[in-house]
Amino acid sequence: MQLDLNLLAALDALLEEGSVAGAADRLHVTAPAMSRSLGRIRRTTGDQILVRTGRTMTPTPYALAVREQVHHLLTQVRGVLAPSRALDLDTLDRTFTLRWHDALVASAGPALLGSVREQAPGVRLRFIAESSVDTPELRRGEVDLAANADRPAALEIRAERVAETRHVIVVRQGHPLTDGETVTAARYAAADHLTVSRRGKLTNLLDDALGRVDLARRVVATVPTEHAAFEFVRDSDLLVTVPEATARAAAPDLGLVLVPLPLDLPAAPVYLSWHQRYDTDPAHVWLRDLARSALTAAMGPESSDRIAGFAAAP
Repeated sequence: MQLDLNLLAALDALLEEGSVAGAADRLHVTAPAMSRSLGRIRRTTGDQILVRTGRTMTPTPYALAVREQVHHLLTQVRGVLAPSRALDLDTLDRTFTLRWHDALVASAGPALLGSVREQAPGVRLRFIAESSVDTPELRRGEVDLAANADRPAALEIRAERVAETRHVIVVRQGHPLTDGETVTAARYAAADHLTVSRRGKLTNLLDDALGRVDLARRVVATVPTEHAAFEFVRDSDLLVTVPEATARAAAPDLGLVLVPLPLDLPAAPVYLSWHQRYDTDPAHVWLRDLARSALTAAMGPESSDRIAGFAAAP
């Protein structure tokens, strides 16, 4: 049996893209050529690989079962036929696209850019805004590195939890919750709230936590970024609850106060995510290391002296 390694690359592209056209674009071949490759794969494996369901193509059970194995084999073949070269940061000329949560761009982005410029002056970073809907840029190779609180569900997306931070209440100086009295869950729930959601959601895990103690809050508005929320809060009696690490840097300049949250809420995680195709790319590995360090430093070790000295009660 004669083996054509081009079929392995075609099968990997077809399984990741889920369409003949998408696989053709990835491998820079015509759609008819990719269609012929799919026909040869079907004859070789005795399986349809992709079947049409309406306007889309769906992988068969066999295709799903071998997807990870196919990608691993292709990576091994490429490693043998095209061994990696040493990374020369002085001459590296590359643009990386990063889709990070806006607060992470503000808190960790400058440190990352500083490290990149110091080590590889020919590298450029493109920070782009998060979308209000789930997008496939990581899978399609349009985004090199993502950073936010969401762990991707797709099998081909790697995700590493690099940091976490507790939630805090952010209010203006002189807000009723800064009167020295204990900030109870009831006082917290009774205030007027903002939420931060790029999808415009008015509820989140805070409402579940309040519900567990038979309380509910009134959300008067939702805004897409923490920076916008802080502008609303600084001149009103509204409050917003956000991760402490991202609020910490903005609070002093805006005259804001951080108050402990009187609820048992899990820490907010930060995930660094990328597509598996970059697992062994030396330049991408280098960037991931710098990004991991910048994000971890930005989150920092949390200490009580950063929070206003108000006792929190359950």
